[in-house]
Amino acid sequence: MNYLPIIQQTIERERARITAVSDRIWDFAEVRYEEAQSAALMAQTLQESGFDVTRQIGGIDTAFVATFGSGTPVIAFLGEYDALPSLSQQANCDVFSPVIPAGNGHGCGHNLLGSGSLAAALATKACMEQLGLSGTIKYFGCPAEEGGGGKAFMARAGAFDGVDIAFTWHPWDENLAYNARMLATNQVKYLFKGKSTHAAFSPHLGRSALDGVELMNVGANFLREHIIPEARLHYAITNAGGNAPNVVQSEAHVLYKVRSPKMQEVREITERVHDVARGAALMTGTEVTIEFDAASADLIPNVTLASVMNEELLKIGPVTFTAEEKAFAQAIQETFSEEEKRKVAKKGRVLSEDITPLRPEPDFLNGSTDVGDVSWLVPVGQVYIATSAWGTPPHSWQMVTQGKTSYAHKGMLLAGSIMAASAVRVLTTPSIIAQAKEEHIVQCEGEAYRSLLPQDAQPKPLNS
Repeated sequence: MNYLPIIQQTIERERARITAVSDRIWDFAEVRYEEAQSAALMAQTLQESGFDVTRQIGGIDTAFVATFGSGTPVIAFLGEYDALPSLSQQANCDVFSPVIPAGNGHGCGHNLLGSGSLAAALATKACMEQLGLSGTIKYFGCPAEEGGGGKAFMARAGAFDGVDIAFTWHPWDENLAYNARMLATNQVKYLFKGKSTHAAFSPHLGRSALDGVELMNVGANFLREHIIPEARLHYAITNAGGNAPNVVQSEAHVLYKVRSPKMQEVREITERVHDVARGAALMTGTEVTIEFDAASADLIPNVTLASVMNEELLKIGPVTFTAEEKAFAQAIQETFSEEEKRKVAKKGRVLSEDITPLRPEPDFLNGSTDVGDVSWLVPVGQVYIATSAWGTPPHSWQMVTQGKTSYAHKGMLLAGSIMAASAVRVLTTPSIIAQAKEEHIVQCEGEAYRSLLPQDAQPKPLNS
């Protein structure tokens, strides 16, 4: 069955439209749960392409599912489109130059991610129509991957029920079929409330909420020594209580992120962080309110699907780049830190035009993603495809500025081709689904999925 020409012809025919969608989402630069324009554009594009679209999945305004076909198997593509705060940057520019000071930017390439999955959905639909394939494909529009745990809320609502296999990808600086675990994570707000007073006339009458936050951070620093080395604690003071040093701060807020390889470890460490916060409140005579913010499960790899995607990547091959594209990528590398430049010099690579061999055993990456929640429910396959200069740090202005480059577009469309080819393989080979599901049971190690989301947790925009 010759499906690759259909995929290539479809994506070439749709190239301009897919690229335009990606670029417009880059322009929108909407952060978690605020992706109204991005979600609407993606849903409209799929609807115009013959998909049935259901919006507001799981009660989330910016989540949707687009469906084509009927019956089994059910193959899902995961699409994202949220940006990051404080990463605004001009496109195609090798100096730091925000579009809007302190504005948003696509520092993780989700404009490309969602559009690459769009390409996969369109190409798979074409294969189903031209080759007479049965089954169902679904494109899930997933908001708030960046710290909002959108897929976790969607999973809790049953959005992925009935899916047999899911595929996704991520913009990166090399080409590989992804086969690795990632960390589970919780994100929690600690809201300290004290009593304001004149800091010189009557400091003894005040109770500083900012002191509470600072003592909590000191306690958390000591806690770091007594948690497993693989775990991580990060924090951001989101409200320091104002700008007047002669007023005792009556309110101060801090946001903590807890990461660890397993969900149960995250639960246990989070409880210890809660105790640190309560202790800080006791020491300062303040009160602390603990508010859950977001969470995502650890990522479960699937070697069966990684192998299929690796085979399709090898068949299609990596993209090549022009001298002009390489020159711009090299100019971006010149803006890196000295440590990053040494890494680049050691590798001697500008843009990746090769394929990193598939690891036979799952590796570990010290990041987190809400794809993890989906991976506990169904087998998930992923590829990482080069869309940026080698060594580009994620969540940086350098990543943002490359989001509209011609080489980013090339990588995005390659990712769409690989996912579509992998989906056709699965649609036409039931044994792959069976093997992937058998492996999934083994990889879960007898543990049932139990979401990190508390029962009363609701999706929250960034500044809620």
